[in-house]
Amino acid sequence: MNRAGLVAAALGVAAATAASGASDRGVTRMASARADVARIIAGSGADVAVAFRSLDGSDELLIQPDVEFHAASTMKVPVMVELFRRAQAGQLKLDDRVPVTNEFHSIVDGSPFKLEPDVDSDAAVYTHVGGELSYRELCEAMITSSSNLAANILIEQLGAKAIQAATDALGARGMHVLRGVEDTKAFEKGLNNTTTARALLTLMTAIAEGKAGDKASTQEMIGILERQKFNDRIPAGLPPGTKVAHKTGEITGIQHDAAIVFAPKPFVLVVLVRGLDDAKKSAAMTAEIARTLYAASQPPPAKRQRFARERE
Repeated sequence: MNRAGLVAAALGVAAATAASGASDRGVTRMASARADVARIIAGSGADVAVAFRSLDGSDELLIQPDVEFHAASTMKVPVMVELFRRAQAGQLKLDDRVPVTNEFHSIVDGSPFKLEPDVDSDAAVYTHVGGELSYRELCEAMITSSSNLAANILIEQLGAKAIQAATDALGARGMHVLRGVEDTKAFEKGLNNTTTARALLTLMTAIAEGKAGDKASTQEMIGILERQKFNDRIPAGLPPGTKVAHKTGEITGIQHDAAIVFAPKPFVLVVLVRGLDDAKKSAAMTAEIARTLYAASQPPPAKRQRFARERE
């Protein structure tokens, strides 16, 4: 081999060694992060599932990813996905107006029930009962302020089976949408909306990567998720100013958050929690998990500009 060939070969080996070293360091960081997250969870006494993956696929951490949890309001994400799928297919327009009603029917026996504004996180939609709101307005309320009334109206309009079919089509088979919110008879019979951390990771990744619809649809979904008003969980563990598109879910003893984090090296993080009655402690734990995984997954400051350029 001539001298030029030897130099080229040496440079190739050096580059491969550097890449291998960087990869090894990444593996070491994530292994350390896994141990740290496990300690955080053990110290909480809660049952916790975590699903983390960078959008470039280079980092992943899964803890109980396929364990089933009550979905709480995270099931509103697939409702949004199906709504935008229908709009993209021309089956409805997001600015079409629909009646705002407060009467729904149990999946158990069809008996009617209604929602109470004092146990809903958004009372504003109730002021429109008897009138109309657009699909877009209902979706905004359902996601950003987690309106149960808006969610139930959309589920009645779209159908739980269609929502489930759209969810399955994206590969998120661990998410099960059976019904709307506050169907007490269904709850008593154990007929609940459920999810796994992996299913939510799959859904949020599909939105982030533009696979849950066309570019305009997925960008609008991300914009709605970015306007989420409850930010004491995953966003609280991130550096100030970090853009986060996420959906929370909470009922008694259950606190979840599923997020697309637009860090220098973007990632999706899902944290599902049950068994903690103190929502503030649960939120603090979720924030600490987010802080740990952010620190482990992000490139050194000197390399962050390169990651930003590569995403443009």
